Amino acid sequence: MAIGYQQMLDDADAKVTSVEAADMAAHLGAEDIVMVDIRDPRELEREGMIPDAFHAPRGMLEFWIDPASPYHKPRFAEGKTYVFYCASGWRSLLAAKVAQDMGLDARSLRGGFGGWKSDGHPVGELQKRAR
Repeated sequence: MAIGYQQMLDDADAKVTSVEAADMAAHLGAEDIVMVDIRDPRELEREGMIPDAFHAPRGMLEFWIDPASPYHKPRFAEGKTYVFYCASGWRSLLAAKVAQDMGLDARSLRGGFGGWKSDGHPVGELQKRAR
């Protein structure tokens, strides 16, 4: 194997800023920050999500970010800071690296949704509306 997951995580960690749950909880609802949940829809249904987060499945991320893609989502063209999160922080770290490489101001939530939840920060239900 040329490169394993741990090296990919280490490389991403060296290039992406990770933010703490407490810092992000203090900025919930801020106009210049978009929380992006990249977990599988089943995870969202089972555990909920950070209030007002935008759901972007990890498998579609590159297509949703790129304005040239037929799947582009305007939410990713708003010029905001995008804070990606998953269950534990691994997938979101890799996702934030991809988003950063594609030109977004991207961060990763350290500890992911699990850390957010265990720290006692608010959890909302899956939002069914499209953005």
